[in-house]
Amino acid sequence: MQRPAWLPDSFVLTLIALVVLASVLPVHGAAAHWAAWLTNAAIALLFFLHGAKLSFAAVVQGLSHWRLHGFVLGVTFIAFPLLGWAAQPLLVPLLGQELARGVLYFCVLPSTVQSAIALTSMARGNVSVAVCAAAVSSLLGVFLTPALVLLLLGSAVEGIDFGQALVRVMVQLLLPFALGQVARRWIGGWVARHKALLKQVDQSSIYLVIYTAFSKAVVDGIWQQLPLASLLLLVLCCLAVLALALAGCHWATGRLGFATEDRITALFGGSQKSLATGVPIAQVLFTGGSMGALLLPLMIYHQVQLMACAALARRFQARSTGAPP
Repeated sequence: MQRPAWLPDSFVLTLIALVVLASVLPVHGAAAHWAAWLTNAAIALLFFLHGAKLSFAAVVQGLSHWRLHGFVLGVTFIAFPLLGWAAQPLLVPLLGQELARGVLYFCVLPSTVQSAIALTSMARGNVSVAVCAAAVSSLLGVFLTPALVLLLLGSAVEGIDFGQALVRVMVQLLLPFALGQVARRWIGGWVARHKALLKQVDQSSIYLVIYTAFSKAVVDGIWQQLPLASLLLLVLCCLAVLALALAGCHWATGRLGFATEDRITALFGGSQKSLATGVPIAQVLFTGGSMGALLLPLMIYHQVQLMACAALARRFQARSTGAPP
């Protein structure tokens, strides 16, 4: 039986099901610890397999795409913060001071790591550039996000352990990729013959992030913090920000003459914001106030970006293979 055109594909439906499951049966306590460990392991495996799949020449080529890297970083750390700052006069009366500040906060965060790369891979984008762009964004975010928070939000900032944050990025991101590069001579052919395995790891990492992140939000009381009307307004604001980011990236990369694969990479790398980075940075930077209200816009934007970009990635994938979307 042919799938109706209006019905989302199984991947997006699975994401929705995971949000519902997290709302009803969130993982917490000791189980949350193991779920976080499993998520980190999936991320490490994802980078290891991409390292084994990509030739060293492809990695060097990815690093050499300075125009694309500059574009993604410009969108992430210049265009996004300016958008969030300029929208404050509209957002404050609409959402209130705390939620408006939360929107501005997620605008200054670095891009996602695992989901941007997984979605780029699914969409047949330039994975080597996506890996490098995610690494650079995460590394610079450790320094630039606190500076942007101080500049735009004026919050009291406590000390930040930059060394520990850098080590975490190196261990979770770059080390598995480097090990995959080393192991490529032995397993590169096997990985190339089992592309379905890499696809499953891509999707599984997104599933784990969705379930564990939303479980934590539910445990922290996401549904008790806002009435339904305010929550819907916040969702619409997040959708508007995402739509502007996607449309802006699509238009600008076309004007700049980027290849299709690079445009896909810029689309996902430039439009997404990292929940995994945003939560610990917020815990360090902000003193007092309602952390839930500050992080709620980030939580919602994170879910919206993954679902919307997952649907886009599947359409790009179907278009590249000639299959119906």
